[in-house]
Amino acid sequence: MKDEKHIKSALISVFSKEGLAELVALLDNHNVTIYSTGGTQKYIENLGVTVIPVEDITEYPSILGGRVKTLHPKVFGGILNRRSNENDQSQIKEYKIPNIDLVVVDLYPFEKTVSSGSSEEEIIEKIDIGGISLIRAAAKNFKDITVLSKKEHYSELCTIISNKNEASTSINERKLFATASFSVSSKYDTAIHNYFSGNQSKELRYGENPHQKGWFSGNLNEVFSQLHGKQISYNNLLDIDAAIMLMEDFKNSLPTFAILKHNNACGFATRRILKDAYSAALEADPISAFGGILITNHEIDLETATIINTLFCEVVIAPSYNTEALELLKSKKNRIILVQKNAEFSTTIERSCLNGKLIQQRDESIEKIETFELKTNVSPTANQMEDLFFANKLAKHTKSNTIVLVKNQQLLASGTGQTSRVDALNQAINKAKTFNFNLKDAVMASDAFFPFPDCVEIAGEEGVNAVIQPGGSVKDDLSIDFCNKNKIGMVFTGIRHFKH
Repeated sequence: MKDEKHIKSALISVFSKEGLAELVALLDNHNVTIYSTGGTQKYIENLGVTVIPVEDITEYPSILGGRVKTLHPKVFGGILNRRSNENDQSQIKEYKIPNIDLVVVDLYPFEKTVSSGSSEEEIIEKIDIGGISLIRAAAKNFKDITVLSKKEHYSELCTIISNKNEASTSINERKLFATASFSVSSKYDTAIHNYFSGNQSKELRYGENPHQKGWFSGNLNEVFSQLHGKQISYNNLLDIDAAIMLMEDFKNSLPTFAILKHNNACGFATRRILKDAYSAALEADPISAFGGILITNHEIDLETATIINTLFCEVVIAPSYNTEALELLKSKKNRIILVQKNAEFSTTIERSCLNGKLIQQRDESIEKIETFELKTNVSPTANQMEDLFFANKLAKHTKSNTIVLVKNQQLLASGTGQTSRVDALNQAINKAKTFNFNLKDAVMASDAFFPFPDCVEIAGEEGVNAVIQPGGSVKDDLSIDFCNKNKIGMVFTGIRHFKH
């Protein structure tokens, strides 16, 4: 076929030799001339396969402690020359540059070296220069060159050659290898950039579950200082992120305490005294609080720490601790104690999706009381307005579908991550009753509009008498009419806060 390119020569320079023997043997069986360097050359020679040192092409030895081996016009000319370009081919002949049809590279393990805690000198030496240059050159010239940029590709090329019974690749195969190679190059350069900018890739104990590997790429030192406790896990970091983002919307409030479990607040309260805020937060769900994440917007004092110390919790986060409080909290060996810093957070959020990623602006909207749109004949009282403001911010940080029930700046209960809003409400009501909360005069917040009046009807029967929601349903009037008939105040925000 016209787009098939026969592999007559190969340059192999790899860190990992795993799976390489099979590829080398197959290339040798098809009479492919093999060039190599350093340790890879010795490995191939030990397989009993003839290999030509790169130094025979360049007429220069490996110099500077191995930093310069392949960086030479005769190597890169052999890779980058365009086989169909007459000028290129004239120069190839003039300078006696051999063609290279296949480039096989496996880069120095930079990220692994960083995560292993190696010295800066060792890390710097694991920045691959020649290898990354070979990959980019070969990938650029994919119309003529096949490039393998990691050990997982060795077996793929073996399969291609075996199926065809000849050492050749099609244009589509070469382009796929080139695409993968540019991905390798991009990730490698990103890892190096992260290291130099402080956004280091840190290997975690494991991912969401023990059978999954996990890493964090970023600079946690900008966000908090760890004063005590075990290594922070993948799940800890997800909960810490949820806790900090939630408290960002309350950082200028009176003493406020949140208790989170699985990224959702199971307890939350604001009081004039910090220990009272903690006690009120714990009151909402002392069962879920076990093993939870605690965060506050004020310095933790000894009185508050004494109450906290009776609870098993994974993480405590505060802007500061007084000396006695810190010593007491440290009495639990594994408890993670963090001091939150005034970090600046990205205004965008990224998450993987299918074979790419989704990017969106962070939800930074905080609706103010003066912007609430009254939709009923009865207006919520001043205290209820404060509770609606409080509940709306909580709903914003709770998984959809969600309903949040609040009274006197205290989370009574929430329904989280439900497939129907009625289910979310029923979950919240049942949970509030489990912990003996009276819902009379409580307020209700919803992260999205009510498509039917069922939620306000159920809430009204339980004693809820003020509601905040975005509005926007074609049947908004049904909910408004029920509230009017039952003297329940309702305000619209005009802003939906889905959180998937």
